[in-house]
Amino acid sequence: MTSLPHIAAAPTAWEALERAAALTPGLEAVVAPDGRATFAELRASSARLARALAALGVGHGDRVGLCMGNSVDWIAVFLGLSRLGAVTVPVNTRLTAGEIGGILDDAGVRRALFSGRVLGADFAATMPAIRAAAPRLAGVVIQGDAPDGALNWATFAALGDDTPLPPPPDPDADLLIQYTSGTTSFPKAVPLTHRQMLANGFVSGQRLGLRAGDRMHSARPFFHVAGTTLSILACLQHQATLVTMTRFAADPALELMERERCTHFSGNGTMASMLLDCPGRAQRSLRLRGAWLAADSDTVRRVIGELGAAETVTGYGLSEASPNVAQSAWWEPEEIRILGAMAPQPGLEVRIAGQPLTVAAEGEIEVRGWSVMRGYLGRPDATAEVLTPDGWLQTGDLGKSTGDGRFTFAGRLKEIIRVGGENVSPAEVEAALCAHPQVSFAAAFALPDARLGDVPAAFCVSNAAPEAIRDWVAVRLASFKAPRHVFCVPTVDDIGLTASGKVQRPALAARATRLLEQSR
Repeated sequence: MTSLPHIAAAPTAWEALERAAALTPGLEAVVAPDGRATFAELRASSARLARALAALGVGHGDRVGLCMGNSVDWIAVFLGLSRLGAVTVPVNTRLTAGEIGGILDDAGVRRALFSGRVLGADFAATMPAIRAAAPRLAGVVIQGDAPDGALNWATFAALGDDTPLPPPPDPDADLLIQYTSGTTSFPKAVPLTHRQMLANGFVSGQRLGLRAGDRMHSARPFFHVAGTTLSILACLQHQATLVTMTRFAADPALELMERERCTHFSGNGTMASMLLDCPGRAQRSLRLRGAWLAADSDTVRRVIGELGAAETVTGYGLSEASPNVAQSAWWEPEEIRILGAMAPQPGLEVRIAGQPLTVAAEGEIEVRGWSVMRGYLGRPDATAEVLTPDGWLQTGDLGKSTGDGRFTFAGRLKEIIRVGGENVSPAEVEAALCAHPQVSFAAAFALPDARLGDVPAAFCVSNAAPEAIRDWVAVRLASFKAPRHVFCVPTVDDIGLTASGKVQRPALAARATRLLEQSR
């Protein structure tokens, strides 16, 4: 594996926090729905929660689930766990109780911390179902009223008043286990180390142009690696204030950016389009200097021209690479940044269709080096499918090299459905559909959506009403995974498979589009 070059990143998350608290103690570290905290205050609360976690028996290498909305508390728990050398297992708050429990069980989590309520989810009420799906889950801390067998937040936080802390962790110890959807029916676990995430976030923030005192708006969920590496850790290392919200919506986001005098915005193309097309945007006085975007050229051009974010950059990555593989930089010519021509992170090797970036080529993006995962947790078969024996991560994404050491992202070769920034596996949707007693076969695919990018849809072999199947699945999958459209056919032959029995998803998407147009 290519070694990590000299990058001025802190070696561990806790050392990054201590450095920020020493350099800029009175500067705000985070503004969130549950309050504000300076870097000094964040260090104090993180240390207290580290002692509380230690009092519960959490130590080096222990995996702790974190199922909470974006908040000061989320960051403090994450950094407190990093001080103990424990491993955070962030859990998507939008998942069902069974899905949450399944992830906690797969990761071997014995202790987990939950919000009381997030966006309609009531974890106190669903805790019995979560525990049923995670039989090894022994200790639960929950905000608000705690159900039987769980600690409430105040009682938990007070546990650490007199508990000593162990020695700090090694930089190459795991900091986080990120679950990512793939082509299998269950998400895969990606362990990432302190050194990988800290270096990755540092370079991303550097190329974005973050400086001490800057204020970055990012509603990226903290349960995604774009929330931890590219938001929390990037801001922490550059002593920038992270301004966040529980759920992204354009008008509240614009109001928050104006009120908090944000200098930067981080988001995907869907978020950027929502900001640009928001009717109330004209009434807002923004002070944006730059943005981190995963978006097409037209959207990037509009963000620069209409939002005034002249230093906007684009990035490409995936969880298996910590996540940033490549990014443009704020000091580069505007046209390069608009076109999405990105240079790899320092020390990473990238090739397109097996060719180095000095050769113009189009094909699969492959990456090798210090930010690439060691492998999926407990999944040697899945690891062998994406990591070559000599260390190349086959991303399943399409890129186009410019021949001068840069490349552009050209689309996803994988069959993942991208729903407003969330990854949805067709196999997971199909498994849920086939659990219906009147569905014998299902084929899921992506349909274009003006707001979310894609939405799931499916053809099913069934004699049931499509609406009944859709409603049945909607209570068994997270809302972003549930198919928006269901089409029923009498036999598998009516779906149309290849000679080898594979689903032709693009053909199904085109067919579904025609059916929807005819029904209007």
